Amino acid sequence: MPPRSTPTARQERLGIELRKMREAAAMTARDAARLLGVDPAKVSHIESGRVGVSEERVRRLATFYSCGDTALVDALSAMTYEQRGEGWWEAYRGTLPAQFLDIAEMEYHAAYLRSIDITHIPGIFQTEDYARAVFGYTIPPLPQTELDARIAHRMERRTIFERDAPPIQEAIIHEAALRMRFGGRKVARAQLEYLREQCDLPNVTVRVVLFESEGYTGASRAMLYAGGRVPKLDTVQIEAALGATFLHAESHLESYRTIFTTVEATALSDTESRDFIHTAAKQL
Repeated sequence: MPPRSTPTARQERLGIELRKMREAAAMTARDAARLLGVDPAKVSHIESGRVGVSEERVRRLATFYSCGDTALVDALSAMTYEQRGEGWWEAYRGTLPAQFLDIAEMEYHAAYLRSIDITHIPGIFQTEDYARAVFGYTIPPLPQTELDARIAHRMERRTIFERDAPPIQEAIIHEAALRMRFGGRKVARAQLEYLREQCDLPNVTVRVVLFESEGYTGASRAMLYAGGRVPKLDTVQIEAALGATFLHAESHLESYRTIFTTVEATALSDTESRDFIHTAAKQL
């Protein structure tokens, strides 16, 4: 089978973690190739996510690298059974940019989610009309087929909350996002009312940071933090000029964990936040 031309973020992550494991053991790709009985180029393809790897090979490599992190090895082994084409988001491949699919896949596999949003309601909590208004501001304008696909994809992301054991979602939203009137007063009001309803879900906590907050509010630090099956598989997604960027270096993870904790300390309580959202909706 030829190498994948566009591996998913999860496929790349599996390979990256195997490379980290190898480098921590001071082994070369040639050393790993000799163990597996393959060409060193194939090891490079595995570590870039361009070639799949079996559970048996993951465990052989982990033993060869003297990796004692059993939980990590088990989590990576489980990832080998994830097949491209199985997730609902795959229906949008070729229609939407790959980053949209990667975000949905990241949310689907997350144990918990933490987000900070400054100017928009979090995507997973957006109503259809609100999402249409947000995507409608894209420059240059999107073709109608892609606009419709982006909206449908965003609505389908909510299905993670319909599972028997949905992930915990902790969302911090700046007041600026609540005051923006995407789509006009009617759309903005319906959006806030819907967000207020989501606050009642047992797995959802929404906290609001007010304009008047005198603490660190994390301005321009919008992010989505996805907790992995083990902490080493955590991922941070941030918006960049040319699309979404996924970060997983421990230094980045620690930085964004600190940012979330710091911003959280400036936010209203969940009860106060629900009341504030309700009041903001009535004021529209």
